[in-house]
Amino acid sequence: MFIRIVKMKFKESNIDLFLENFNQNKEKIRNFKGCNLLELYRDKNDSNTFFTYSYWESEADLEAYRNSELFKVVWGKAKALFNNKAEAWSVDKVESLP
Repeated sequence: MFIRIVKMKFKESNIDLFLENFNQNKEKIRNFKGCNLLELYRDKNDSNTFFTYSYWESEADLEAYRNSELFKVVWGKAKALFNNKAEAWSVDKVESLP
């Protein structure tokens, strides 16, 4: 399992549209094969910046999602609202303390 982190910065006027898109699709994304967790975060110091954290069983599962119609629709709508290019990282959890 690995974690996918995506940083997105939006025009202030587009934040409500982004949140609407996310809320309409979050269950579909979370229920996509191989997705074990989906979280959305908002930067405390820059309210135009959001992060998604998603846990995936395998790289193949993430790639299947990224090649799906669901991703094309969700990402297409989100991308049109960006203020800057999104950044993304795939990371392995090294340690976690409860």
